[in-house]
This record gives sequence, C-alpha cells and structure tokens, in this order.
Amino acid sequence: MTATITDAEPIASGVPGLDHILNGGYAAQRAHLIEGRPGSGKTTLGLQFLMAGARLGERTLYITLSESRRELLSVAERHGWSLDGIDIYELVPPELSRDAELQQSLVHSSDLELGETVRMALVEIERVSPTRVVFDSLSDIRLLSQGSLRYRRQVLALKSYFLLNDATVLMLDDLSARDDNLNLHSLSHSVIRLEQVTPDYGAGRRRLNVIKMRGTRYLGGYHDFTIEKGGMRAFPRLVAAGQHTVFTPETVPGKVPELDRLLGGGLDRGTTTLLMGPSGVGKSTLALSYLVAGLERGERALVLSFDETVGIFMRRAAGVGMALEGHVADGRLKITQIDPADVSQGDFGARIRDAVENEGCRIVVVDSLTGYMSAMTGQPALLLQTHELVTYLNQHGVVTILILAQHGMVARMDTPVDVTYVSDTVVMLRFFETSGRVRRALSVLKKRTGPHEDTIREYRIDRGGLRVGAALTGFRGVLTGVPTFAGDRSDLLTEKPEAGASLTGETHAGS
Repeated sequence: MTATITDAEPIASGVPGLDHILNGGYAAQRAHLIEGRPGSGKTTLGLQFLMAGARLGERTLYITLSESRRELLSVAERHGWSLDGIDIYELVPPELSRDAELQQSLVHSSDLELGETVRMALVEIERVSPTRVVFDSLSDIRLLSQGSLRYRRQVLALKSYFLLNDATVLMLDDLSARDDNLNLHSLSHSVIRLEQVTPDYGAGRRRLNVIKMRGTRYLGGYHDFTIEKGGMRAFPRLVAAGQHTVFTPETVPGKVPELDRLLGGGLDRGTTTLLMGPSGVGKSTLALSYLVAGLERGERALVLSFDETVGIFMRRAAGVGMALEGHVADGRLKITQIDPADVSQGDFGARIRDAVENEGCRIVVVDSLTGYMSAMTGQPALLLQTHELVTYLNQHGVVTILILAQHGMVARMDTPVDVTYVSDTVVMLRFFETSGRVRRALSVLKKRTGPHEDTIREYRIDRGGLRVGAALTGFRGVLTGVPTFAGDRSDLLTEKPEAGASLTGETHAGS
C-alpha cells in the first residue's frame, strides 16, 4: 500500500546524491524537464526514478516515442535491474518487437497526426493511473508540431493532464532544437540539464546543473555524476559552510621528536599541512611518519595516491621501517589508488566525504597535489574547489597532509599552482649539495596555529626511518640548492645512524 503524497512534497529521485542536490527530491505532482544531448544519461535517470516509485508500491509508467520496450529492457539488464512493476507504453513500429504479447497499441509516431499521438498517450495514462511518469521524448512531439506555438500548446496540454491526475512526470528532451528550450523551461516546475564533457585525454566527464526549481532552495552550480553498472550516481558539489563538527583542538605528534619540535610540537588537528619540494626529496616519507603515529594511536586514516600504486606505496613504507600491512588488514588504514585520467572533482570529493563521515577517518593524505591538479585540468575554479575541500576537512577536525611536487631538482623550483594560502602549515624540503654529496634539508615556512622553529635542518632517510639533524648554521643559501659554506660541517648528519637512533632525531657529527 502506497503512502499518501501531499502536493509538491519532495519525493525520492532514485539517484544517489541527487536528492541532496534537489533538497529532498522532485516536487510531487509536478512536471520536471530533464534535458541533455543523446547519451547524456536521461533514460537512465528516468528509469531510476520509476524504479524508486515501484519499490514503494506506486504505479509507474514509461511512455516512449524514441526507444522500444526491448531496448529499455536491454538497458535495465546491463545495469542488473528488474523493470517489474513498471508499465512501458511504446509508440514504435511493431516490427521492433517480435514478442506478440508486447505488440499492444503499437503504432509509428510519424504515421499519426499530432493530436492522435497525444490522445493515445493520455488514454494510456488514464488506464494505468500512475503516480510517476517518464515521457521520452519531447523531441518527437516537437517534430510533429511543426511550429513553436502548436508545440507549446501540446506540451501545456500534457502538463495539465498530468496535474489533473496527480502524477509526477519527468519530460525528457534531447536539445535538438534550442529555440524551443525557453518554452519548455517556462512550463516546467524544474529544469535539470545533463552534460557530457570529453577531455583531451582520459574518460569523459559527466555533470548536471539544476537550472530552476520553483519554491525550493536547491544546491546550484555544476555537480559531477557517473553512470556505471548499477545506474547513475550524482556527487553534490562540496560546500564547506555549515558542516562544522565539534572536536577537541590538539597537537598530534609524529614518529620523529626532533621534527615535532621543528613544527612546534607536531601537527594540529583541524589544519592542513603542505609538504612541498622536488620529486624524491622525501615528502611522502615525512607524511608517513605522522600517518603511522596516528594509526598507532588507534585513529583511522585515508591515503589517496595519484602517483604510486598501492603495492609500491606499501613496500616503500616498509623499507623505511613503517610497515602498513597490519593497519590495512584491521581496517584502520585505507589506501586508494586514483587514476588521474579517470576521476572527477565530484567523485574525488565523495570519496573523502565517505571516509570522514561514514568511516571516521581522522587523517587524510593526498599524494600528490600534482596528480590531483592534472586530474582536474580544465576546471576553471580549481583553487576554489581545493579551498572548499580543505576547509571541509578542517571543520571536521581532520589532520590533512597535502604533498606537492615542484618542478626541478635543485636550484630554482617552480610550483604548478600556488596552494600555500589554503594551507595552515607549509614545510619546504630541498636537495642541496656540499663536499661532492647530495643532501636534504627542510624548514617550516609558516604555521598559523602556533610558534615553530625558523631554522633549516638537514634530514636523512634510511632503513630506520627519518632522522633530523641540527640547524645548518654553517651554510647560507641551502634552500636554493646551492649553499655557500660559511663554517665547519660538524652539524651535518653521518651517513649511517647509530644503533637505536634512527627514530630519535639525534644529531651525529660528520667529517
């Protein structure tokens, strides 16, 4: 038995994420326009809307002038769906359906006058008495109308009939005639446009935009969506405002006490730390020292890796004395490999939201921002999207670590994009050479939430992990990669750490 639906009450769309965008769903007993080019996902969206109603025991009807019942059943089969409980009424040639039982009321729309076509659809609606209807598509009505005025009158007649029968209808349109779009917009309670964008490289990206929805505070702007086996899934645009979670501000330590002292005690909860430097300088290893420390405290963590496979990331962590297998096995750590050519901004944000809100992750590492920026190429508001993302994480009390690879190895470094302003803490890592050897140095350039050391320290990565030495007081220009020697070298680290000193941050004199 179906529940009583009040006028204009929000009803479920059947598409995960879309109800959030629409502030509850479609308005009941209203006509909604779904427009998009062929292949943009209109049919999939319509079928999910009807299946959601069928699951609630509602009568549902799919009126098709462009696709046969056989084609619709094929679409459902590929998604693993059953269309039981959904009436399909088709206006297609009988030869497209070889099943005699499916050849009821089959005519070709081009053989009918417009009035007869509309009349047959209305008769079917009266017979079924559906609460949900999908009309696919209005382009056929437009062709039969042969004029804007007649077309508008016929669509208005359909809309009025739907309202008289208390039906919620999705009218699909393929944008074959842009001149008539405004006619449809003015007649529809809401307008949702589906788009498909093909980048120069990688998978096509899909997005939707709610152009209008009367009397509803919907989430405007573009929202990414995907169509995979199982149907469409929408990813609401991330809005950090109003998503604050109460948490206790605290400074969390890492595995290297000397590094913690350099950072004024460690990393603060609810802040974003940017680790920047050339490739291979040790940014990921530094991030690992705080990741593993959090895991050992019993916290959950997420690593989003653009640059390395999960296997390589795990082996490299084990190679510096910070094995992750146990943490992955018990579910505290989730490592997700991201293909930059196959992920959208909405998909990426949804993974983070799911980890934070549903899995309780308190540490998030993005390795690296360079891969992230490559994946989001062509997004004009990329910095704004990044700002929303880190603000969202900060407001949920997450320790966020962003890794940014700079162009170059020594001397001048170029940054692909300046994200320092969205970061609360910035740590710069550099190669430098002295006495014919390549060494590494780091310094904390800023920390908004408290004091930090302003020294430049050498560090070394070996099988024991990360060691941080004393301040390099005998050099000038270390961060440029070509320092000037101005004293003795007693503050440099030795090549091999002493036993038991690999994770203590002890300093060892060298020649």
